[in-house]
Formats: sequence, structure tokens, C-alpha cells
Amino acid sequence: MADADLLALLLADARLPVAGHTQSGTLEGAVMAGLGATDVPSYLQARLVGVTRVEAGTAVAARRAVLDDEPLAPVETAWAARTVTPAVRTASRTQARALRRLCGRLWPDVVRPLDPLSSPGRAVVLGAVAAGLGLGAEALARVVAYDDVQTVCAASLKLLPLDPTVVTGWVVDALPGVEEVVAATAGVKSPSEIPAVAAPQIEVWAQAHARTTRRLFRA
Repeated sequence: MADADLLALLLADARLPVAGHTQSGTLEGAVMAGLGATDVPSYLQARLVGVTRVEAGTAVAARRAVLDDEPLAPVETAWAARTVTPAVRTASRTQARALRRLCGRLWPDVVRPLDPLSSPGRAVVLGAVAAGLGLGAEALARVVAYDDVQTVCAASLKLLPLDPTVVTGWVVDALPGVEEVVAATAGVKSPSEIPAVAAPQIEVWAQAHARTTRRLFRA
């Protein structure tokens, strides 16, 4: 198996065919509600202190559960309780199915701890995969946070008239926030320790976006 650092880069690659190209991190819903290009960096920061910490903490808790040979169902339940909007849960589970299928073809043993779960969220699947591939908790949390940033930034290029250089600068500016997510979540050991934080406006935008029939992204 490849070096863990290289596997982390693979999992954070926007080209990985796991439905990431169908997601905007709810940016499309926000833009439909009036969010402008100059607001995107603040939007990224809002996600990093809210939604992203839940995802990263869930992934780290799932990794720990697999390593300790404990069931993943409590982790999934904790994630769902902290992910209020049905649209966000549905989008996450759609991504999770693609990730689970891909990893099942590449590393069949890695996804076996997920067998008792019919439709887990993406963070749970990613945590189980990380455990099987030997990724550490910090590397896993960093993958989750960086992936969230790049998802929003990639979507912004499709949704707003922007110079790609400016968007790359947004990614660089968000990196300290990524490390804050790592510091806040890498030590999670159990489902009860997953951060219980939310960004209500993002949840509202996500649910409204799910009801529209004219959109580029699923969520």
C-alpha cells in the first residue's frame, strides 16, 4: 500500500471520482440567495468553524471506532444529530456511496467495517477508509477541511465571474482555518466528542436549494 501521506493527497484530490464535482458546499444556494463574490472568503470561514468541524470530528471518531473494533452506528447517529438539514444529509450520503464504491474496488478490506451501515454519511466512510489505509487523525481532519475549502472554491469558478488566481488566493488564505479545524478535531475519541456546532443560515440555504429544479450542483 502507498505511503499514508500520498494516500491523503489522493483523498483530497478534486479529481477523485466520488461525486465531489456535483457539490458546491451549498455555495450555489447561497449565491441564489444573494451572496456575492466578495462574500465567498467569509462564507469559507463560516463553514470552517461550523459544518466542517462536524464533518472532521465525525471522520476522526469513525477512524477511532474502526481501530478500536467498535461499531460505527453510534458515530453515524451522532453525525446525523449534528447535521440538521435533510438536504445536507442526503447529499453527504450520496457522496458516501460513491466513495464507498470506489474504495471497495481499490481496497476491499478497508470498507468491510461499513457493512452493517446501509447508508452512512461521507465523513463516516472517509473515517473508516482512513483507518484501513493507515492515515493518522490529523491527516484525516486536514483532508476533510481542505476538501471542503476546495469544493467551495471550485464551485465559485462556475457560479461567479472570477479570476482563478483570486480563487487560489482564497484557498491559501483559508489554510490557517484548516489547521484550526485539525487542532479542534484531531483529538476526538468518541461520538460524544464530535463538535456540536452549526451554521443555521447555510442549513437554510441548503434546504431551499434542494427544492429548486434549476441548479448546477446537488448541494
